[in-house]
Amino acid sequence: MFADLHLHTHFSDGTWTPEALAAEARRLGLGALALTDHDTVEGCARAAAACAQHGLEFVPGTELTAEHEGHEVHILGYFLETTHPDLLRELTRFQQARQERIREMVARLNRQGVGLRPEAVFALANCRSPGRPHVARALVQHGYCGSSDEAFERFLKKHRPAWVPKCKISARRAIELIHAAGGLAVMAHPGLNHHDALIPILVEGGLDGIECWHTKHTPAQTARYLELARHHRLLVTGGSDCHGTSKGQPVLGQVRLAWEHYLRLKQAPRPAATPT
Repeated sequence: MFADLHLHTHFSDGTWTPEALAAEARRLGLGALALTDHDTVEGCARAAAACAQHGLEFVPGTELTAEHEGHEVHILGYFLETTHPDLLRELTRFQQARQERIREMVARLNRQGVGLRPEAVFALANCRSPGRPHVARALVQHGYCGSSDEAFERFLKKHRPAWVPKCKISARRAIELIHAAGGLAVMAHPGLNHHDALIPILVEGGLDGIECWHTKHTPAQTARYLELARHHRLLVTGGSDCHGTSKGQPVLGQVRLAWEHYLRLKQAPRPAATPT
């Protein structure tokens, strides 16, 4: 059996429901999946029920956007207590910042002569953690762009007219928050962030693992991160980072984490959730 430990649903910037995600994972022969929506755990209860229905093991998680000395890094949290008050309080703050970011992006679009309204983006997103993909889809839906790729290229990429930086917390704080909720903290897709020098720093801050297999990692990058994980005695994970159909063809099933690595993650000692 195999696992996919990096997946998104419509509770953040994916397009599939948790039920559709579980059904597709089962069809592809996966044995376990983790839901890692951005800055939310809202979909975890539904995903857990859907996985149980299909005989899949489920890992409740999230993906936090963090930084260290100006360098962006994404931290995946696994096996979280999704009702932990501190976790929910911080996630609510991140979600509010995401919503304000949408309003600012739309305001910048308006200054470019694009008549999009923030309500149109929120209605399309229909979640508490909206992001740039929702703005891109709204631009396409309302006829301002022909595709999401065009929307990003013209307006939403960094240094484009409607780009607005994300709200980030420190990487050490992200790790602390995940540990406080009884979870394990894993550095997501390091090959996309290009800040490998952060790995030993984050290890000192309590990092538990590295996502070595990812849809956009080359074989050479995977080998490099496996060696770094061995050197730092970190757990290794992998996932497709599937967003449904929002970024072209679905990539669920293209990354298949070997069951032995999933079991090591599952059986690794986890910090006890701290009381609030």
